[in-house]
Amino acid sequence: MSEPLWTSQEIAQATGGRVEGGGFAVAGVSIDSRSIEPGDLFIALAGARDGHEFVAQALERGAAAALVSRPVDGPAVVVEDTFQALEALGVAARERAPQARRGAVTGSVGKTSVTQAVRAGLTLAGPAHSSVKSYNNHIGVPLTLARMPRETARAVFEIGMNHADEITPLSQMVRPHAAVITTVGPVHVENFPDGEIGVARAKAEIFAGLVPGGAAILNADNAWFDLLAAEARAAGATVMTFGTGEGADARLTAFSPGPGQAIVRARLHGRDLEFPILQTGFHWGLNSMAVLLMLEALEVRLDDAVAALGAFEPLAGLHPDRRELQRQSGLHGRGHRQPRRPQARGAADRRADRHAGAGRRGAGLSRGAGGPAGDCGRRSRLLRRAAHEIPLGRPSFDSSGRLRLLCGRAGAADRPGRRARRRGDG
Repeated sequence: MSEPLWTSQEIAQATGGRVEGGGFAVAGVSIDSRSIEPGDLFIALAGARDGHEFVAQALERGAAAALVSRPVDGPAVVVEDTFQALEALGVAARERAPQARRGAVTGSVGKTSVTQAVRAGLTLAGPAHSSVKSYNNHIGVPLTLARMPRETARAVFEIGMNHADEITPLSQMVRPHAAVITTVGPVHVENFPDGEIGVARAKAEIFAGLVPGGAAILNADNAWFDLLAAEARAAGATVMTFGTGEGADARLTAFSPGPGQAIVRARLHGRDLEFPILQTGFHWGLNSMAVLLMLEALEVRLDDAVAALGAFEPLAGLHPDRRELQRQSGLHGRGHRQPRRPQARGAADRRADRHAGAGRRGAGLSRGAGGPAGDCGRRSRLLRRAAHEIPLGRPSFDSSGRLRLLCGRAGAADRPGRRARRRGDG
């Protein structure tokens, strides 16, 4: 019989609670009574609806016990505050697995895909754990930690934000050995008085919890690279870079899409690599570079990293627990059928352009007035332009499939200061 994820005494000790209704052991942790698996611990969080209203339902569906702030009928650990108890349980899970090397992923776009691709590589290397879908907020991160088995060898956590000072406590909770910022772009700029530079600084909060000497993996093609690198070094991190330029540790040299797969050519620390991936979107060229460096930092063999990238499938739709995270956070998701952000839509547009244009190896901007980002005035046009610059700029390929980056690293017209001032016009 496998070892339980948590016993009642361990939960009580971690959270400062008391056991009621007899001792128990749990195999999982859930915040949503609709997705309860037999043997789960159901955590009754307060949100748009009080989770205590669903304890009986959770127990009927097979939950082994509940974590609550008032007595209930059934096995439970009673605490003062269930959200604080969830955080404490997450920290306890991290502390009881000191052997686990942990990675953290943030960025304006691409977090979930990169996180799950990293997870694929970790799984080939040994007992692994990761965020489920987009579990990246103040509830999802401690929940993911609380679900981490004690024998985990490697884990990766997605961390997101809408405002400043949201990533810092989550990074400090995870205490990653390596952190990657996929890219920084004009996402959530409405929440930052200083605009996109504020977004960049907020993403750099990922370094707040990095272990001393940990790896900061950065997109060298991004306009905010210098700011991010300075923040990383100030936090004591070792900077590793991915991009298309000569100096990148993981340099994308070519991306050749075809039916059902693409061929990636790269130089990793000066070593030439060529491997297939199932993703055909241009952004997956740089995504794969970020994944290679994160897996290296988490001590995964290169052969396993390349094999994982080659087998990684596109992600499916929204998990029930993800909907519950949105509900608890006051958010309302629309699913993942359409990319949710202008940057992601830009990548989708490039895929559509490529398939629509017979024989074309590159892709141009979609400038029509229709579509989700095309009818909202100058501001949306700027966001749509940014969508095609992040993370690869406007990709074009020569006759041999070699990548030509037309607007990669920011030129004079796109330096951070100029871009931040220009946004104020719209």
